Amino acid sequence: MRIQPDEGITLRFGAKVPGHSFQVRSATMEFSYEATFVEESPEAYERLLLDALIGDPTLFIRSDEVAQCWRIIDPIISYWADDTRPIPLYEAASWGPTEADRLLERDGRVWRNSQGP
Repeated sequence: MRIQPDEGITLRFGAKVPGHSFQVRSATMEFSYEATFVEESPEAYERLLLDALIGDPTLFIRSDEVAQCWRIIDPIISYWADDTRPIPLYEAASWGPTEADRLLERDGRVWRNSQGP
């Protein structure tokens, strides 16, 4: 899915090649607002400002929603602030931290496609 300035959706999937043999090739379905519609859509901030001016609240969060978010997040932030252990990091192009493997191993499970220790 793509957002402004190039809104659209691209879907890639494997499709069987026509014929008797079983061959699969990558296929792409593409939708682009710019290529489909000739009407010019407003810039992101134009839309946001217009919605604010006309009183449309759908793109804005309410104050009670903000308060609820902080009610959920504050305990997590407090816990992390008091915990001296480092947060396991997921290194690029890796299978993830070993802590992720240990998390599943506690229940006798393993990650699918995991290289494992």
